[in-house]
Amino acid sequence: MNKLILSALLILLSCLEIKAQKSDVQIQILSENEAVIGANIYLESDQKSAVTDAEGKAQFSNISNGKQTIIISYLGFETLKKTIQIPSQTVFVFHLEPNENELDEVILQTSRTSRTVRKIPTRIEFINSEELEEKATMNPTNISMVLRESTGIQMQQTSLSSGNSNIKIQGLDGRYTQLLRDGFPLYSGFSSGLSIMQIPPLDLQQFEIIKGSSSTLYGGGAIAGLVNMVSKTPDEEPDLDIMLTQTHALGSTANVFYSKRNEKFGTTLYGSAHYQKAYDPEDDDFSNLPQTKSISFNPKFFYYPSEKTTFWLGVNGTYDDRIGGDMTKIKSQQNGIHQYTEDNVSKRLSSQAVYKTQLDSLSNFNIKNSISYFDRSLQVPDFNFSGKQINTFTEVSYERANAKTDWILGANVYSVNFDEADEAVLQRDQKELTYGLFANSIFDISENWILETGLRTDYNTNWGFFTLPRISLLYKNENGFSSRIGGGLGYKIPDVFTEEAESINFENVLGIDKDNLKAERSYGVNYDFNYQTRLGEIGFSANQLFYVTAIQNALLLNSSGTNFKFENAAEVILSKGAETNIKFNYKDFKWFLNYAFIDARLHYLAGNPQKPLTPKHNVGSVIMYESEAWRIGFETYYTGQQLLSNGTKTTDFTTMGFLLMRNFKWGALFSNFENFTDRRQSRFSPLVLPTHDRPVFPEIYAPTDGFIFSMGIIIKPFGNKVH
Repeated sequence: MNKLILSALLILLSCLEIKAQKSDVQIQILSENEAVIGANIYLESDQKSAVTDAEGKAQFSNISNGKQTIIISYLGFETLKKTIQIPSQTVFVFHLEPNENELDEVILQTSRTSRTVRKIPTRIEFINSEELEEKATMNPTNISMVLRESTGIQMQQTSLSSGNSNIKIQGLDGRYTQLLRDGFPLYSGFSSGLSIMQIPPLDLQQFEIIKGSSSTLYGGGAIAGLVNMVSKTPDEEPDLDIMLTQTHALGSTANVFYSKRNEKFGTTLYGSAHYQKAYDPEDDDFSNLPQTKSISFNPKFFYYPSEKTTFWLGVNGTYDDRIGGDMTKIKSQQNGIHQYTEDNVSKRLSSQAVYKTQLDSLSNFNIKNSISYFDRSLQVPDFNFSGKQINTFTEVSYERANAKTDWILGANVYSVNFDEADEAVLQRDQKELTYGLFANSIFDISENWILETGLRTDYNTNWGFFTLPRISLLYKNENGFSSRIGGGLGYKIPDVFTEEAESINFENVLGIDKDNLKAERSYGVNYDFNYQTRLGEIGFSANQLFYVTAIQNALLLNSSGTNFKFENAAEVILSKGAETNIKFNYKDFKWFLNYAFIDARLHYLAGNPQKPLTPKHNVGSVIMYESEAWRIGFETYYTGQQLLSNGTKTTDFTTMGFLLMRNFKWGALFSNFENFTDRRQSRFSPLVLPTHDRPVFPEIYAPTDGFIFSMGIIIKPFGNKVH
């Protein structure tokens, strides 16, 4: 018996001795049989890490024998997690695959080509699904947060009472930016002042932003640029996201997204509901956030008759009722001096249909159509502006791509029909019909040089022909450097839905005089260069952009007796400037720095003054920690001085935000401290001027709602991917 116990102890001691033994290990990282320099390798059990050398190799000493879990990560590649056995093997070779979520590997729809970003001469900014999810936790009700924190983009609030906002790219008014959804122009005209406030972000896969004249690609209206919002599509693995958010400012939001596909059919279903109580942080008896009730739904159905063909049909619907102004009137409907409210009730319904088929190994044929209906009533004391707008869009295109050349030919027709309510004194109905032909090609001159050219000819039945050429040139090398230069022409058909008209609720604004007005035209040039490298374990990338855009025949709203009349500016609006974006990443940490210089001048006024409500200097900093379990972010944004329309200079200000998210297998918990230093315009100047029954609202140049604390939960019963 004693011999048996002694034998067992000896066996146990020998096992412990073997376990305690150490080995030296070599790990090499390759991609497409080339060494990956600077990849990070982490051994979980021994908690040791190393970075690969010029041969893609990393050496480890005194590594415990037995099973080891290793994690290999590198910028632009999928993170690899493997289990190895030591000492049965001490030399390992692993191959990394490019990460399709990284910018250089992403296929962008906006470019109308199947090339990756690295091979497209047109400069396209990309916001991926991970960043969209982060912004959705900060503001789940609409896309304003996503756009506001992009370099060179400003969200200009036009109404304190309704919260309406417009997007300004590089200092140019919102009407010069084309908003697209999956390539469809659904948000324009009468709906544009509310559109950004009515597009929730949870069912969007990515954002694609082109700055500068882009009318050659997608028609009129893209003088300042375009924003294409790409929707999520179904995967074979079902996905369900439920997101519930509550703010201390009494705002509640619920979002639900579901997707699933099989061999022949697929579907995505999205619904959103938002309720906001009127919010008055200054206690001046006027709301800074309107009382809002909003419901959105967006079902899509996909059919895959073969591997080469896809057909999908979608519907977007929104009902939105927002009332702001006198808090006493909103709460109790009292009169007396409590009279002023602004009530916006809008209904949106649009359809999208897309048919895509691959004709052969090189070519594709596409047909798309949308019909959009928008009904809005804007009510203020003693005045109502209401009407209905129906837009249609149809496009047919043929694409062909071979080893060195991509090109596309297409034709489209776009109609706009705005019908103002019959009881209106000023009938400002407008009908537009535009036919377009376009061609675009990308040609590889060599391995380092790529040329893109395009030409569009549009014919509008009221305004005539518009010929729009564009050209871009890309240089790239294998050392992480690339540069793009490009330019083009643009145009915009006049309509009454400008920021100036919106700010006075379209009251006493005369309709478009087609006999005495000209269409707005533009020309612009962009130049940028990019560089990315690794500084040891630190990834570094930088992008520097310079641009200039000029607008001729700019549409102005001038007083004419008791009314307001649209006229063309005698001289140009000239916007020029620069944007700088820098990114550092180290393991789970990322640091983004950006700076925008905007010099937008009104040459039709004496002295060529800076455009009102356009800060010359904007600076941003975002620090993120992102691991499988945590996401923590700290943001700082500086906005420089601006000019008001009366020539007064505003105060510059800095806002800060903090995001904390904990990921679990079932979803996530998050809290957000937006603008926690509580910078708001009322701290610098009044938001409302007397008298109480006839208030005057000064121009808005800073946040009006101040600090907003929110917290929420994301529930993913299935389809939860590792963050």
